[in-house]
Amino acid sequence: MYARCGSLDDARRLFDEMPCRDMVTWTSMITGYAQNESANDALVLFPEMLREGAKPNEFTLSSLVKCCGFIASYVYGKQIHACCWKFGCHSNVFVGSSLVDMYARCGYLGEARLVFNELGSKNEVSWNALITGYARKGEGEEALAMFVRMQREGYRATEFTYSALLGSCSSMGCLEQGKWLHAHLMKSGKKLVGYVGNTLLHMYAKSGSIWDAEKVFGKLVKVDIVSCNSMLIGYAQHGLGKEAVQHFEEMIRFGIVPNDITFLSVLTACSRARLLDEGKHYFGLMRKYNIEPEVSHYTAIVDLLGRAGLLDQAKSFIERMPIEPSVTIWGALLGACKMHKNTEVGTYAAQRVFELDPSYPGTHTLLANIYATVGRWEDVAKVRKIMKDSGLKKEPACSWVEIENSVHVFVANDLAHPQKDKIHKLWEELNLKIKEIGYVPDTSHVLLFVDQQEKEMNLQYHSEKLALAFALLNTPPGSIIRIMKNIRVCGDCHSAIKYVSLVVKREIIVRDTNRFHHIRDGSCSCGDYW
Repeated sequence: MYARCGSLDDARRLFDEMPCRDMVTWTSMITGYAQNESANDALVLFPEMLREGAKPNEFTLSSLVKCCGFIASYVYGKQIHACCWKFGCHSNVFVGSSLVDMYARCGYLGEARLVFNELGSKNEVSWNALITGYARKGEGEEALAMFVRMQREGYRATEFTYSALLGSCSSMGCLEQGKWLHAHLMKSGKKLVGYVGNTLLHMYAKSGSIWDAEKVFGKLVKVDIVSCNSMLIGYAQHGLGKEAVQHFEEMIRFGIVPNDITFLSVLTACSRARLLDEGKHYFGLMRKYNIEPEVSHYTAIVDLLGRAGLLDQAKSFIERMPIEPSVTIWGALLGACKMHKNTEVGTYAAQRVFELDPSYPGTHTLLANIYATVGRWEDVAKVRKIMKDSGLKKEPACSWVEIENSVHVFVANDLAHPQKDKIHKLWEELNLKIKEIGYVPDTSHVLLFVDQQEKEMNLQYHSEKLALAFALLNTPPGSIIRIMKNIRVCGDCHSAIKYVSLVVKREIIVRDTNRFHHIRDGSCSCGDYW
């Protein structure tokens, strides 16, 4: 009773005073620790139980396995698994389900799948444990495949399963799969409450359908700080600063108290929409709610000033900060310098980054970009030599599209795709058409000292252009095209895609690491400010 009520000290005092303890007593105490997230206390108690001659049952071992999962201890988990075999409980569905969950939480999905396959009888818990494990590990396609199999075999998913799967769809940008899961969720009769409602909202926002996210927000049974923050993050990712500000003000009117994530989201939204005054206002408002700005908030303000071209103000802001500037803060200033082609402040920011972390990703590439845009090719060569000598490599750019539940990935000058000839031919045709209506290749994005023709050829087959051509070949006329990219979208590709949208009369949505670009009729939602 004490253990179930969470009074573990009282439970342990009675346990220690008992002159005679049996298997039920030991199991009650161990289970109490497990249910109250005191995993280490439960694991310490188990050897004492064995020394006193008490034999564990399936409930004891199931609780111990869960404890190993809580603390992600593969070593202890393997030892408890051996005990399950020793005491003949390994095939028990409750123990087996706990083992699947434990191995999945520890990142050993091969062992989790093996235990799952060997279970004589399965239940919803064992299925959900494996699906959630795949989703948590980033293996979304495998998680979705297991979900389909689970449905076919007549088992029911829980809210946690749907949340995990929707989270995978968010990471992969798989909107169609996410919509399919949404339909299953509604069909199952589950309401949009708690975590599953917030995850669904986040999935739509992160997959490029901010309007669907708004619809989900309006249907939530209960709105809380998590759902409000999810909407703000979505608005920030789509560059909808005014909508983010309006949402923030409504949130305050409804009595929801903002937290540090709330302010970071609204500051990011202001930065991406060039709302300078609003951004400064909300940064100052943080102290009213007793929230001390952290590195991420200072970075957002540097980004706000830098994007607006106020590089000297951003530099002064950094120098006046009450905290020591971090790599990310100087990195934000460096990114702004690249945007505005300011070599002086850019070089200064890069030096600060090198002092703090010489291997900070992207710094050398950004600096080389800044030098290339102003024609300082000797400096570009020096930066490249430093990268080569240090063993640093630029992250390979790739783009991907989802077509009929399959994800197709492209890299620059891709020759591996089965439709490569058709893709290249279509892009060459599009390239001629968009040049006729005003497109001029922006060769400043080529970091090579070569002639103009070679620079244009270098731009011709960037990954996002190939992904776009593939999508045009494989989707019905008039449908929306969605492209994802693992780094910031190339400026030349951004310009080219705007012209393509005019030629093909299609809406094209591009998601990169910074934001979403909704391109329609030759213009982009970012207003060329990103």
